[in-house]
Amino acid sequence: MRPRPDACQANRLGAASGPAGAVQGGMAGGVREVLTLQLGHFAGFVGAHWWNQQDAALGRAIDAKEPPGELCPDVLYRTGRTLYGQETYTPRLILMDLKGSLSSLKEEGGLYRDKQLDAAIAWQGKLTTHKEELYPKNPYLQDLPSAEGVLSSDGVWRVKSIPNGKGSLPHTTATTSKPPIPTEGSIRVWSDFLRVHLHPRSICMIQKYNHDGDAGRLEAFGQGESVLREPRYLEELEDRLHFYVEECDFLQGFQILCDLHDGFSGVGTKAAELLQDEYSGRGIITWGLLPGPYNLGEPQKNIYRLLNTAFGLVHLTAYSSLVCPLSLSGSLGLRPEPPVKFPYLHYDATLPYHCSAILATALETVTVPYRLRSSPVSMVHLADMLSFSGKKVVTAGATIPFPLVPGQSLPDTLVQLGGATSWTPLSACGDPSGTRCFAQSVVLRGIDRAYHTSQLSPGTPLPSPLHACTTGEEVLAQYLQQQQPRVMSSSHLLLTPCTVVPPYPHLFSSTFSQHCVVLDGSPKGSAVESIPVFGALCSSSSLHRSLGGLAKELTKLDLRRWASFLDAGVEQDDVEELLQELRSLAQCYQDGDGLTD
Repeated sequence: MRPRPDACQANRLGAASGPAGAVQGGMAGGVREVLTLQLGHFAGFVGAHWWNQQDAALGRAIDAKEPPGELCPDVLYRTGRTLYGQETYTPRLILMDLKGSLSSLKEEGGLYRDKQLDAAIAWQGKLTTHKEELYPKNPYLQDLPSAEGVLSSDGVWRVKSIPNGKGSLPHTTATTSKPPIPTEGSIRVWSDFLRVHLHPRSICMIQKYNHDGDAGRLEAFGQGESVLREPRYLEELEDRLHFYVEECDFLQGFQILCDLHDGFSGVGTKAAELLQDEYSGRGIITWGLLPGPYNLGEPQKNIYRLLNTAFGLVHLTAYSSLVCPLSLSGSLGLRPEPPVKFPYLHYDATLPYHCSAILATALETVTVPYRLRSSPVSMVHLADMLSFSGKKVVTAGATIPFPLVPGQSLPDTLVQLGGATSWTPLSACGDPSGTRCFAQSVVLRGIDRAYHTSQLSPGTPLPSPLHACTTGEEVLAQYLQQQQPRVMSSSHLLLTPCTVVPPYPHLFSSTFSQHCVVLDGSPKGSAVESIPVFGALCSSSSLHRSLGGLAKELTKLDLRRWASFLDAGVEQDDVEELLQELRSLAQCYQDGDGLTD
């Protein structure tokens, strides 16, 4: 939980370009709120890193007393009050996970509980207390106190009210020392490293399924759909949606972070259907999440993963404005592919803690257009721009970190990238080389304004047309035009980098300084606190190959061997219909110029 920053102020820092000029998506008026749904355990990992990054960025801005930045946190955060009158600033979030996934985190959070009321018991007779053994709090969360007060100047945590709702908001996260980077072995669940206080209406636990163990797992798409057919869970979700939506002034839409590989693909489908029915006209952008490489020795889990992913993509596309699969794996199907590589990152693809950090950083970048303070692109407009001709599935890619060398300008770096693909693919669609992009939304962030344009002395021959540009926005727009001359492109250039302070894992090679600029022989052990990132969403012909490959693999399956999946609320006819829809979806991305298979 952080103090609420100043209200959003107008400051145009984005640019848009296309084959015939600018793609404009400005929105007048106040803050355009977004409600986030996190569905599933890997979604919890990505979400934990995502919210930690939001909170760290807020903390740095407040501690440094910086003016309002380019991104408006009110898009994702809401204000409230504790029982003591303490004003709070928490994510506008609903998350669903299974029994046993919270570790030391309480389902109701720590913001609004009154410990004195908890202790007051009217019954005077004999009492028997049954106390469930608590998980110990992870060591690097020990400095995160309860939010039932404020940290005073003498270091004591005390209750403090805000009279009549006036006055500046107190800093409610202890900042006496930075938390250590957790060891990989200390991370069991996503709540082990979440450093953000959540509202009591955020967490919704599905008690009928277990997170741990081999029994009682939410394994199949049909099981997930059935969860939100039960009045208990459906009403709980609807109540939470109404609570958050009714307090919004200009709700622009919903972003869904949803596991695709397990039964949460079915939960996400029913949630998206509910949102489309009840909030027609709002944007619904779904991020379908898949963890790293799978174990080839677990055939049933792998087949379920394939079926859940296929069902999820097809049905989420029907109810969402835009769907983007996100994974560090090289393939959506059963064929084993090595995980993607980043030149300046060292990560373990088998660890959700590592994979989710990278995906959260990419997500924090590509969602920039609808989170800007000034001239934001609405979720609906972004989806319309990327999903023209019915193409509602997009791919994501990112350069993490963006390699700007000291002494070089942005034009220098972009020229060095040459004709190579600028981004590492993050949608498990294989190598994007040789494929065609139909439309793209691009964000480059974290480059100091001094490096935006050429630093060459007057009279020096210009190495490229990029060096003649007079603004960074013009440099980026012209670079995209050179790379993809017939593609509708929207671009944004931001000064704000991505924050990667602990508990973000230490993934960066020793060639980066504290602000992640490539150095020659940088000092060992130098901390990386923020990084520049280059990210993109693209409607790409690579999806023709990827989605078509899924359909081919499903055709080869003997589904009689997987009767348990069919018994979990999915009929044989559903699978046949799935194959037809998957083939039709893949056909949407076939390149008419014959540049792909």
